[in-house]
Formats: sequence, C-alpha cells, structure tokens
Amino acid sequence: MGGGACGLNSLCTLQDQGPTCHCPNGYSFIDPKDERRGCKQNFASQSCGEASKEETDLFDFQELQNTDYPGGNYAQFLGVTEDWCKQNCLDDCFCAGVFFRTGKCVKKRVPLSNGRTDPCFTGKTLIKFGKQNSTVKSGGGSNTEKKDNKTSILFGPVILSGSAVLNFLLPLITYLVVSRAYSRKVKVIQPYPVISGMNLKHFTYEELNNATNQFEEELGRGASAIVFKGVLASDNGKSVAVKSLDARVRENDLEFKAEVSAIGRTNHRNLVQLIGFCYEGEHRILVYEFMSNGSLASFLFGESMPNWYQRRKIALEIARGLFYLHEECSSQIVHCDIKPQNILLDDSFTATISDFGLAKLLRIDQTLTMTGIRGTKGYVAPEWWKRLPITAKVDIYSYGILLLEIIFCKKHFEAAAEDEDPMILADWAYDCYKQNELHQLLKNDDEAMHDMKEMEKYVMIAIWCIQEDPLLRPTMKKVTLMLEGTVEVSAPPDPSSFISSIL
Repeated sequence: MGGGACGLNSLCTLQDQGPTCHCPNGYSFIDPKDERRGCKQNFASQSCGEASKEETDLFDFQELQNTDYPGGNYAQFLGVTEDWCKQNCLDDCFCAGVFFRTGKCVKKRVPLSNGRTDPCFTGKTLIKFGKQNSTVKSGGGSNTEKKDNKTSILFGPVILSGSAVLNFLLPLITYLVVSRAYSRKVKVIQPYPVISGMNLKHFTYEELNNATNQFEEELGRGASAIVFKGVLASDNGKSVAVKSLDARVRENDLEFKAEVSAIGRTNHRNLVQLIGFCYEGEHRILVYEFMSNGSLASFLFGESMPNWYQRRKIALEIARGLFYLHEECSSQIVHCDIKPQNILLDDSFTATISDFGLAKLLRIDQTLTMTGIRGTKGYVAPEWWKRLPITAKVDIYSYGILLLEIIFCKKHFEAAAEDEDPMILADWAYDCYKQNELHQLLKNDDEAMHDMKEMEKYVMIAIWCIQEDPLLRPTMKKVTLMLEGTVEVSAPPDPSSFISSIL
C-alpha cells in the first residue's frame, strides 16, 4: 500500500544493500537528499477533451522491462496490441502509462505507486512523458531562450556601436519588455478558462457572494462541496443553488474542468441544469437551477407518505435520467452515488438527478475503471469492495436499492429495538417476494395494496438491479423499458447467490 519503498511516481530496484530508487523519464526526485520521498512530474500535463488528441505528438513513452506500478490501475483491455495500448493512453489525458503483457493492456493514473523492477515480472511498463519540459508549454521554453540568446548576441555589438543607436534602442527595448510582461500578467490573472462548446454564464466571485448574502443560507453539504441558496439580481431574482467546491477540487483544475465540461454538455429534464460557474483565484463554484421541493429523502421519509402514483412517476424519471447519463449523452457518465439525497424535486415534483460529474466521467473508449470506493454505505455495489472492475452497473445496483425505498417508503436500513433484529430492506423485500407476502411491507398504504401486480413488478425490477453479479443486472435502458411496461419482467434469482473471485 502507499507509494512503496521509494515513494510515489518512483521506481524501486531491490539489491543486496537494500532498495535503489530511480525516477522515470520526465520525473525528478522531490528531495535529491532523500530519494525515498518519491518523484515529481516535470512536464506539463496533457489537456483533456478534443485538445488531448491534438497534443499526442508532444508525448512519448519510456519502456521499462520487467517493471510494474500495481497501485495505479484504472482500466484494463484484453486481446490488444502494444501499439493500440500506447495510442489509447496517448488519447487519454488521465493516462500516465500502461502495463503491457501478451495482449493485456492495463492503464495507470498518477500518482504512480509501488513501482518495482524485478526479473520475475514478465511484462513491461510504458511511462508517458512530455518531450519538452513544462516551461515550453507555459511560454518560456528552450526555443524562446534560444531566440533571446541570439537577440542578445545580435544586439550586443549594435548597442555598443554608438550612443545614438543606444538612445534609440533603449526606449524600444523597454517598451517591448514592459508590453510582454503586461501581457503575461493579463494571462495569469485571467479569471475564466476557455471551455468551448457550452452556453454557460461566467460569474464573478463578487456576484455570487452578493447573490448568496455572503454565503449565508446553507442548503446542504457533501464530501467535496457546500451548497448555498442564492438569488440572481441580474436574472429577475431567479433562485439558484450555489455549490462551492472544497480545497481538494480547487487544487485540481483538471477535475473542475472535467465536471464543468461533463455537466455543461448534458441536457435532460431529469438532470439538474448547470447555469454557470465561477473560476476566479482560488474559487471554484458551480451554479445550478434551484429545486424548490428539496430532496427525495425528505419527500419519502417525511411525516406524510407520497401517493403510489407519485412514487411510480419518480422511479421512472430517475431511470430515464440515468439512462441518459449512461448511454445518450456525448460522454458516458457514471454517477457513483445514487441515493435519495442526490435526487431533487422541482415545483411539480419532477425528479432530477444532482451531483454527477466531478471526475466520474468515463471516455467513450473506456468501459472499465478501477478507483477508490465512492458512494454511500448501503447503496454501494459489491464490486467496489471486492476490487472488481467498475462499470455503469454500479449505478444500476444503487438504483435498485433506491427503487425499493421508493416502493415501500422505507430506508434501506433501519435499526431495531433491543429485542428485535435490524431491518435490511433488500433482504426483507426478497424474502417477502419469495413467500408471496409483499403486503407485509405495505402497511398503511392502501393505494399500493390495490395495485399489487404492478407493485410486485417494481420489486422484481429492483431485485434484478441488486444482483451481486454485475453481469446479471440489466442496463439502465432495459430498466426504463421494464418500468414503462414495454419489456416483460422475468422472475429474478436470489441477489446474493453469486460468489465472485477477486481479479
């Protein structure tokens, strides 16, 4: 675990006297006096989006035989060539390198961890690095330095040739230096990034500070942000939700741009609409439309039970929103945290999905990703903690748990009294389904009791969604068709009957 004996991004070779540490091409030791602290990247990272493919000529690979970095895997492909594997990594701005062995291609992300060279390894690792260092990309690279040197050599004798020429050139040189410095300064303080292809408003921090009355009214908070209510004076007093991202996201412009790009290009009635963003100094803020009826959690588990028709309608709307994220928008998005708190209701109680994006974006050519566990306890699919490849099927599992909560207006887990066992909704629902006793879960819900056939169909769909084997779970498209009645629902197996091995 961790960075290994030599630290993150480093490479360890074990010898008789102990580990010897190295840095791959494009990296250097963080502290040359203590090589075991790891290595840092010396080149500019690859841009994301369409620009990433235009920059492939700026990057190359260092081939490291009998070497692997097992701690940074996030995608795997079988039956491919080495050239295909390298090109796939070049086209992916998140890819830091690949491990290749006899048709198996495993992509790595930074930071690279547990790097080790050992003759026992039969494969090789290809580390991606920039052909030029980061100063070239930021405008002060070697070509500029060469030009400046030539200019100095050329102007040296000319300036020294006479005071008349000197008097003419000094003001000119001063003007050019000042102009260049000013232009660089303007670029540095530019508050808004260029993010093409989106019709989003650029807000200043002052605008949002005023709109939220100095961020006074908090609507909620999550793992990476706090959401405040705001009123836009520039838009006829329109209410908005202002999501202020925390330091972890602020320090990673790549993640922020990924979220803005992912959310900004979505357009569906069952997704919360992004209105604009603030990218100014240390501030990374997203501005969404305001959902007046709050979260589905408050609606489902409040004092009064929503009627059966409303619950069916909400279940179908959430399914349509997820179907769009998985299969219909330009880049597949896996939500990773479907739960009642992330479903918001508008004025007419239409369900809209919130909190998607933020580096949960999967490229079109990526079907698997390996990453740290995301989501909320009780809604997390088994493959997260079994270290199985993560696909869009993790959202299907979470949706199945959520669908049971919608059907029965009960939380997925409820602590019991001292003399009773706790209630796990998924287990209880399956047991009642098998014993034809679903009515036991519908006490005080006469409307659903009179629609038992439809209610049983919804339970069967939910059980299909929470199958432990992700291959048995339906796609979100099929779930939507089953809810609409277009596709028949067959009897599901026991959701926990599958025992998988760790890959």
